[in-house]
Amino acid sequence: MEPEAQRAALEALIAENGTSLTELSRLLGRNAAYLQQYLVRGTPRLLSEADRALLARYFGVAEARLGGPELEGLVEVARLDVGASAGPGGLVEREARRRRGAQFSPELLRALGVRPEAASMIRVQGDSMMPTLEDGDEILVDRDRRRIEGRGGVFVVRLDGELMVKRLRAGVGGIEVISDNPDWEMRVVPAKALDVVGRVAWLGRAV
Repeated sequence: MEPEAQRAALEALIAENGTSLTELSRLLGRNAAYLQQYLVRGTPRLLSEADRALLARYFGVAEARLGGPELEGLVEVARLDVGASAGPGGLVEREARRRRGAQFSPELLRALGVRPEAASMIRVQGDSMMPTLEDGDEILVDRDRRRIEGRGGVFVVRLDGELMVKRLRAGVGGIEVISDNPDWEMRVVPAKALDVVGRVAWLGRAV
């Protein structure tokens, strides 16, 4: 990527996310004016590989967007910077925060039956879905699958103004909202009270 194109790409990401140049410079371990000098004066001419990689991780984009190498054969899935609560609940308003990309192989998405356009990655918060889901897990949500059928499944839903991940099952008098952690009580709510975002198709967990 040419120097001018790299600077333009970084400026676009900063504008999209509303991040300050001072904050980003400190993230890189540089002086507060480092990125301003880079963007305005062209010093340095190009970002170092380490700086480029760190900025790409911060913004949640592929390094290629900032001039790094293209990763062939992978599909980018939007990552919502919001926690789907497996505990007290995550406020829906937080969904407006920036998105981060995650890379998946097309083969895995096909095996899961998930279209890339309908896929989102969301972080789990809390312990109410343990041992199935743990705090900090990242889950792949299939927004095409919103119907609660048969034995149900694990879904991301909006309920009572909060975004959460729960096991849902059709029951007598409404939808059973179940926490896999036995310390949490099951709820039964009217179907119209639930806004089902999508079904959980896959999880990622640090070891």
